Amino acid sequence: MINKHDCLQVTPNGLYCSEGDFYIDPWQPAKRAVITHAHADHARGGSHSYLCATESKAILQSRLGPDADIETLDYGQVLTINSVQLSLHPAGHILGSAQVKINAGGHISVVSGDYKTEFDPTCAPLEILQCHTFISESTFGLPIFKWPPPEHVLQDINAWWQRNCEQERTSILFAYALGKAQRILTGLDASIGPILTHGAVEKVNQSYREAGIRLPATQYVSSLEDRNVFKKALVIAPPSADNPAWMRRFSDRSRAFASGWMRIRGNRRRRSVDRGFVLSDHSDWNGLVQTIKATNAERIAITHGYATEMVRWLKEQGHQAEIVPTEYGDETEVDEHV
Repeated sequence: MINKHDCLQVTPNGLYCSEGDFYIDPWQPAKRAVITHAHADHARGGSHSYLCATESKAILQSRLGPDADIETLDYGQVLTINSVQLSLHPAGHILGSAQVKINAGGHISVVSGDYKTEFDPTCAPLEILQCHTFISESTFGLPIFKWPPPEHVLQDINAWWQRNCEQERTSILFAYALGKAQRILTGLDASIGPILTHGAVEKVNQSYREAGIRLPATQYVSSLEDRNVFKKALVIAPPSADNPAWMRRFSDRSRAFASGWMRIRGNRRRRSVDRGFVLSDHSDWNGLVQTIKATNAERIAITHGYATEMVRWLKEQGHQAEIVPTEYGDETEVDEHV
């Protein structure tokens, strides 16, 4: 157990609540999986049943398939499982992302999943929860990771697109298909030119629109017969599309990547892109620290990313802190969903 008062256990299949008999974001199929959000590293197929926030169901269903048994909870709704009270609360990461709050005999534990503190019009904002134990991610858990204002980043993306448009050069922006792409879409100036999307992005766009999220008009790249449209277009695609087979349709192009990892200049060089835009759906260092402190948790458990460094810093500040192992080890490489 994370501590003697906590019902959460760290197991070879991830976090397990023994009193409620469920796993949170299990790494392998489980009897019952509580899912914080629909990104593939948190939502694995094969479990007997799933529980997620209501806003996450459509995306999760599309990822897991029509036969997946998915139950939902509205944010703040309490579900009693055996002797445990469970509720889901906004994490501010992507549409439907949730923190898992567990009340076991008066001891409150919160598993944050992935979260961010910045405003995002495509999802509910992070809710600060008071708890005894707080399990936090630490993907960007170093002081070097401090995000510029997102509105400034989106202005820079529009300016880059405008310059390319004037030179009749296709603007190709790589961003994760779920969450990041839709956040970028809400900040684009559609008067500059047509907005085109990779199929993976367009599929998620449909789910967001059905959930009531307003996005600008987009066109699926492969549906276009007139390639002259590309000359003034901005194309949003997942990083996996950056391959010769998909890219060859764009003869004159400028490539960019939107990620928190672009805060480190060497990552842009490794990606061999023309521009790197610092935009993440995870909290930066300040966001992590502020959130952890605001929970007033007696014990803090850190997982993912720079967990060792964050735990060391928290202990220096007088907090009880420890590492929760993750299947992914040290997640400090450039990844598609950050």
